[in-house]
Amino acid sequence: MIRLIFAFLLALVASPALADPAEGLQPPITVQSKFVPARTVQVWLPPGYATSKRRYPVLYLHDGQNVYDTPSPFSGKSWEVHRALDRLIATNRVRPAILVAVWNNDNRLGEYMPQAAVPAVGAKSDPGSGDLFKKLPVGRARIVGDAYVRFLATELKPLIDRRYRTLRGPSDTMLMGSSMGGLISAYAVTRYPRVFGAAACLSTSWPIGDGFAERWFEAHLPPKTARLYFDYGTGTNDGSIEPFQRKLDAAAGSRGDAWVSRAFPGAEHSEHAWRARVDIPLTFLLAR
Repeated sequence: MIRLIFAFLLALVASPALADPAEGLQPPITVQSKFVPARTVQVWLPPGYATSKRRYPVLYLHDGQNVYDTPSPFSGKSWEVHRALDRLIATNRVRPAILVAVWNNDNRLGEYMPQAAVPAVGAKSDPGSGDLFKKLPVGRARIVGDAYVRFLATELKPLIDRRYRTLRGPSDTMLMGSSMGGLISAYAVTRYPRVFGAAACLSTSWPIGDGFAERWFEAHLPPKTARLYFDYGTGTNDGSIEPFQRKLDAAAGSRGDAWVSRAFPGAEHSEHAWRARVDIPLTFLLAR
Protein backbone atom coordinates (compact mmCIF):
# COMPACT_ATOMS: atom_id res chain seq x y z
CA MET A 1 0.00 0.00 0.00
CA ILE A 2 2.80 2.44 0.90
CA ARG A 3 4.48 1.71 -2.42
CA LEU A 4 1.23 2.38 -4.29
CA ILE A 5 0.73 5.69 -2.51
CA PHE A 6 4.33 6.69 -3.21
CA ALA A 7 3.95 5.79 -6.90
CA PHE A 8 0.74 7.80 -7.11
CA LEU A 9 2.35 10.87 -5.54
CA LEU A 10 5.35 10.57 -7.82
CA ALA A 11 3.13 10.42 -10.88
CA LEU A 12 1.15 13.42 -9.62
CA VAL A 13 4.29 15.52 -9.23
CA ALA A 14 5.48 14.52 -12.68
CA SER A 15 2.14 15.27 -14.34
CA PRO A 16 2.45 17.86 -17.14
CA ALA A 17 -0.86 19.41 -16.09
CA LEU A 18 0.73 20.47 -12.81
CA ALA A 19 3.82 22.02 -14.40
CA ASP A 20 4.22 25.77 -14.07
CA PRO A 21 3.01 27.33 -17.37
CA ALA A 22 5.89 29.80 -17.07
CA GLU A 23 8.21 26.94 -18.00
CA GLY A 24 7.02 27.33 -21.59
CA LEU A 25 8.15 30.96 -21.80
CA GLN A 26 11.10 31.49 -24.10
CA PRO A 27 13.59 34.34 -23.57
CA PRO A 28 12.45 37.59 -25.21
CA ILE A 29 14.07 38.34 -28.56
CA THR A 30 14.48 41.53 -30.58
CA VAL A 31 13.12 41.27 -34.11
CA GLN A 32 14.43 43.67 -36.74
CA SER A 33 12.10 45.00 -39.42
CA LYS A 34 12.20 47.00 -42.65
CA PHE A 35 8.76 48.43 -41.89
CA VAL A 36 8.60 49.29 -38.17
CA PRO A 37 11.12 49.87 -35.38
CA ALA A 38 12.76 46.76 -33.93
CA ARG A 39 10.39 44.85 -31.72
CA THR A 40 10.59 42.75 -28.57
CA VAL A 41 8.81 39.42 -29.04
CA GLN A 42 8.33 36.62 -26.51
CA VAL A 43 7.10 33.14 -27.39
CA TRP A 44 5.32 30.64 -25.15
CA LEU A 45 5.46 26.95 -26.07
CA PRO A 46 2.64 24.65 -24.94
CA PRO A 47 3.13 21.59 -22.70
CA GLY A 48 4.64 18.69 -24.59
CA TYR A 49 6.23 20.81 -27.32
CA ALA A 50 9.78 19.69 -26.46
CA THR A 51 8.95 15.99 -26.53
CA SER A 52 6.62 15.87 -29.51
CA LYS A 53 7.07 16.16 -33.26
CA ARG A 54 3.67 17.69 -33.95
CA ARG A 55 3.03 21.11 -35.43
CA TYR A 56 0.98 23.75 -33.61
CA PRO A 57 -1.35 26.63 -34.46
CA VAL A 58 -0.01 30.08 -33.61
CA LEU A 59 -1.72 32.97 -31.86
CA TYR A 60 -0.14 36.43 -32.23
CA LEU A 61 -0.98 38.90 -29.45
CA HIS A 62 -0.56 42.67 -29.40
CA ASP A 63 0.53 44.71 -26.35
CA GLY A 64 2.89 41.84 -25.64
CA GLN A 65 4.10 43.31 -22.35
CA ASN A 66 0.64 42.58 -20.91
CA VAL A 67 0.28 39.01 -22.16
CA TYR A 68 2.06 36.90 -19.56
CA ASP A 69 2.65 37.57 -15.88
CA THR A 70 1.87 40.41 -13.49
CA PRO A 71 3.41 42.88 -12.95
CA SER A 72 3.78 43.69 -16.63
CA PRO A 73 6.24 46.23 -18.08
CA PHE A 74 3.45 48.20 -19.83
CA SER A 75 0.51 48.64 -17.46
CA GLY A 76 1.57 46.69 -14.39
CA LYS A 77 -1.20 44.16 -15.03
CA SER A 78 -1.43 41.14 -17.31
CA TRP A 79 -3.94 38.93 -19.10
CA GLU A 80 -1.94 35.84 -18.03
CA VAL A 81 -2.93 34.29 -21.34
CA HIS A 82 -0.45 31.41 -21.09
CA ARG A 83 -1.94 30.36 -17.76
CA ALA A 84 -5.48 30.42 -19.13
CA LEU A 85 -4.42 28.49 -22.24
CA ASP A 86 -2.54 25.94 -20.14
CA ARG A 87 -5.71 25.27 -18.11
CA LEU A 88 -7.80 24.88 -21.25
CA ILE A 89 -5.26 22.49 -22.76
CA ALA A 90 -5.15 20.42 -19.55
CA THR A 91 -8.94 19.95 -19.67
CA ASN A 92 -8.84 19.12 -23.40
CA ARG A 93 -11.07 22.05 -24.34
CA VAL A 94 -8.70 23.55 -26.90
CA ARG A 95 -5.86 22.58 -29.19
CA PRO A 96 -2.38 23.28 -27.83
CA ALA A 97 -0.97 26.40 -29.49
CA ILE A 98 2.11 28.59 -29.61
CA LEU A 99 1.69 32.12 -28.27
CA VAL A 100 3.66 35.01 -29.77
CA ALA A 101 3.50 38.20 -27.70
CA VAL A 102 4.49 41.28 -29.72
CA TRP A 103 5.41 44.28 -27.58
CA ASN A 104 4.08 47.73 -28.37
CA ASN A 105 6.19 50.90 -28.46
CA ASP A 106 5.81 54.65 -28.02
CA ASN A 107 3.80 54.83 -31.25
CA ARG A 108 1.21 52.29 -30.11
CA LEU A 109 -1.74 54.40 -31.28
CA GLY A 110 -0.20 54.92 -34.70
CA GLU A 111 0.75 51.29 -35.23
CA TYR A 112 -2.58 49.93 -34.07
CA MET A 113 -4.63 52.36 -36.18
CA PRO A 114 -6.26 50.77 -39.28
CA GLN A 115 -4.49 53.07 -41.70
CA ALA A 116 -6.84 52.76 -44.66
CA ALA A 117 -9.75 53.69 -42.41
CA VAL A 118 -8.33 57.08 -41.40
CA PRO A 119 -10.18 59.77 -43.38
CA ALA A 120 -8.52 62.87 -44.74
CA VAL A 121 -8.99 65.97 -42.60
CA GLY A 122 -12.44 67.33 -43.30
CA ALA A 123 -13.23 64.63 -45.87
CA LYS A 124 -16.80 65.13 -47.10
CA SER A 125 -17.23 61.39 -47.58
CA ASP A 126 -17.00 60.78 -43.86
CA PRO A 127 -19.38 62.77 -41.64
CA GLY A 128 -17.28 62.05 -38.58
CA SER A 129 -13.96 63.22 -39.98
CA GLY A 130 -14.45 66.83 -38.92
CA ASP A 131 -14.22 65.76 -35.28
CA LEU A 132 -11.64 63.04 -35.81
CA PHE A 133 -8.52 65.06 -35.21
CA LYS A 134 -10.02 66.86 -32.25
CA LYS A 135 -10.41 63.51 -30.51
CA LEU A 136 -7.34 61.72 -31.87
CA PRO A 137 -3.89 62.78 -30.56
CA VAL A 138 -2.33 62.57 -34.04
CA GLY A 139 0.34 65.04 -33.06
CA ARG A 140 1.93 62.28 -30.99
CA ALA A 141 1.11 59.42 -33.37
CA ARG A 142 2.44 58.58 -36.81
CA ILE A 143 -0.25 56.45 -38.47
CA VAL A 144 1.55 53.33 -39.72
CA GLY A 145 -0.99 50.54 -39.27
CA ASP A 146 -0.25 49.18 -42.75
CA ALA A 147 3.45 48.91 -41.96
CA TYR A 148 2.72 47.14 -38.67
CA VAL A 149 0.46 44.46 -40.15
CA ARG A 150 2.93 44.02 -43.00
CA PHE A 151 5.63 43.39 -40.41
CA LEU A 152 3.44 40.75 -38.75
CA ALA A 153 2.49 39.02 -42.00
CA THR A 154 5.71 39.15 -44.01
CA GLU A 155 8.51 39.31 -41.43
CA LEU A 156 7.46 38.03 -38.01
CA LYS A 157 5.30 35.10 -39.14
CA PRO A 158 7.99 33.68 -41.47
CA LEU A 159 10.52 34.01 -38.64
CA ILE A 160 8.27 32.11 -36.21
CA ASP A 161 7.56 29.47 -38.85
CA ARG A 162 11.29 28.92 -39.36
CA ARG A 163 12.11 28.65 -35.67
CA TYR A 164 9.19 26.56 -34.44
CA ARG A 165 7.03 23.67 -35.58
CA THR A 166 3.97 25.59 -36.71
CA LEU A 167 0.84 24.93 -38.70
CA ARG A 168 1.26 27.63 -41.32
CA GLY A 169 -2.10 28.05 -43.05
CA PRO A 170 -4.50 30.93 -42.30
CA SER A 171 -6.92 28.69 -40.40
CA ASP A 172 -4.14 28.05 -37.88
CA THR A 173 -2.70 31.59 -37.78
CA MET A 174 -4.66 33.89 -35.46
CA LEU A 175 -4.49 37.24 -33.71
CA MET A 176 -5.83 38.64 -30.46
CA GLY A 177 -5.82 42.09 -28.91
CA SER A 178 -7.82 44.50 -26.82
CA SER A 179 -8.87 48.11 -27.33
CA MET A 180 -6.73 49.43 -30.22
CA GLY A 181 -5.24 45.93 -30.35
CA GLY A 182 -8.71 44.70 -31.25
CA LEU A 183 -8.91 47.16 -34.13
CA ILE A 184 -5.58 46.15 -35.61
CA SER A 185 -6.38 42.44 -35.21
CA ALA A 186 -9.51 42.79 -37.34
CA TYR A 187 -7.59 44.98 -39.79
CA ALA A 188 -4.83 42.39 -40.23
CA VAL A 189 -7.39 39.71 -41.10
CA THR A 190 -8.95 42.07 -43.65
CA ARG A 191 -5.62 43.11 -45.19
CA TYR A 192 -3.96 39.67 -45.15
CA PRO A 193 -6.74 37.05 -45.34
CA ARG A 194 -4.36 34.49 -46.85
CA VAL A 195 -2.10 34.81 -43.80
CA PHE A 196 -4.45 35.37 -40.85
CA GLY A 197 -7.67 33.40 -40.69
CA ALA A 198 -9.10 34.37 -37.31
CA ALA A 199 -9.01 37.13 -34.72
CA ALA A 200 -10.34 37.81 -31.25
CA CYS A 201 -11.01 41.51 -30.63
CA LEU A 202 -11.80 42.45 -27.02
CA SER A 203 -13.22 45.87 -26.09
CA THR A 204 -12.50 47.08 -29.61
CA SER A 205 -11.93 50.83 -29.90
CA TRP A 206 -14.77 51.45 -32.36
CA PRO A 207 -15.77 54.80 -30.76
CA ILE A 208 -12.45 56.46 -31.59
CA GLY A 209 -12.91 59.51 -33.83
CA ASP A 210 -16.70 59.18 -33.76
CA GLY A 211 -16.53 55.67 -35.22
CA PHE A 212 -14.65 56.24 -38.48
CA ALA A 213 -12.97 52.81 -38.18
CA GLU A 214 -16.29 51.02 -37.68
CA ARG A 215 -17.71 52.76 -40.78
CA TRP A 216 -14.70 51.64 -42.82
CA PHE A 217 -15.05 48.05 -41.65
CA GLU A 218 -18.73 48.05 -42.60
CA ALA A 219 -17.61 48.71 -46.18
CA HIS A 220 -14.58 46.39 -46.02
CA LEU A 221 -15.73 43.33 -44.12
CA PRO A 222 -13.27 40.48 -43.58
CA PRO A 223 -13.90 37.54 -45.93
CA LYS A 224 -16.53 35.03 -44.91
CA THR A 225 -13.79 32.42 -44.60
CA ALA A 226 -12.40 34.34 -41.60
CA ARG A 227 -13.51 33.71 -38.01
CA LEU A 228 -14.07 36.81 -35.87
CA TYR A 229 -14.78 37.18 -32.17
CA PHE A 230 -15.79 40.58 -30.73
CA ASP A 231 -16.75 41.49 -27.18
CA TYR A 232 -17.20 44.51 -24.95
CA GLY A 233 -18.20 45.43 -21.45
CA THR A 234 -20.60 48.13 -20.32
CA GLY A 235 -18.42 49.76 -17.66
CA THR A 236 -15.86 52.60 -17.94
CA ASN A 237 -14.64 53.19 -21.52
CA ASP A 238 -16.38 50.07 -22.78
CA GLY A 239 -19.75 51.69 -22.20
CA SER A 240 -19.65 53.49 -25.57
CA ILE A 241 -18.71 50.48 -27.73
CA GLU A 242 -22.07 48.71 -28.06
CA PRO A 243 -23.81 50.90 -30.72
CA PHE A 244 -20.81 50.70 -33.03
CA GLN A 245 -20.44 46.95 -32.56
CA ARG A 246 -24.14 46.45 -33.28
CA LYS A 247 -23.79 48.36 -36.57
CA LEU A 248 -20.88 46.19 -37.63
CA ASP A 249 -22.71 43.01 -36.62
CA ALA A 250 -25.69 44.05 -38.74
CA ALA A 251 -23.44 44.77 -41.72
CA ALA A 252 -21.79 41.35 -41.41
CA GLY A 253 -25.15 39.57 -41.45
CA SER A 254 -25.45 35.95 -40.42
CA ARG A 255 -22.12 34.14 -40.43
CA GLY A 256 -23.04 31.50 -37.90
CA ASP A 257 -20.26 30.38 -35.59
CA ALA A 258 -17.68 32.28 -37.66
CA TRP A 259 -18.81 35.65 -36.27
CA VAL A 260 -19.37 35.97 -32.52
CA SER A 261 -20.25 39.20 -30.71
CA ARG A 262 -20.72 39.22 -26.93
CA ALA A 263 -21.52 41.76 -24.25
CA PHE A 264 -20.33 41.51 -20.65
CA PRO A 265 -22.53 43.70 -18.43
CA GLY A 266 -20.52 45.76 -15.98
CA ALA A 267 -17.11 44.69 -17.33
CA GLU A 268 -14.61 47.52 -17.51
CA HIS A 269 -11.91 48.44 -19.99
CA SER A 270 -8.92 46.85 -18.25
CA GLU A 271 -6.49 43.96 -18.20
CA HIS A 272 -8.32 42.64 -15.14
CA ALA A 273 -11.56 42.34 -17.14
CA TRP A 274 -9.85 40.78 -20.15
CA ARG A 275 -8.02 38.26 -17.98
CA ALA A 276 -11.32 37.28 -16.35
CA ARG A 277 -12.86 36.27 -19.69
CA VAL A 278 -9.86 35.39 -21.87
CA ASP A 279 -10.76 31.69 -21.81
CA ILE A 280 -13.81 32.55 -23.97
CA PRO A 281 -11.93 34.01 -26.96
CA LEU A 282 -9.21 31.38 -26.56
CA THR A 283 -11.85 28.66 -26.82
CA PHE A 284 -13.39 30.39 -29.85
CA LEU A 285 -10.03 30.48 -31.62
CA LEU A 286 -8.67 27.07 -30.62
CA ALA A 287 -11.63 24.81 -29.85
CA ARG A 288 -11.14 21.19 -30.85
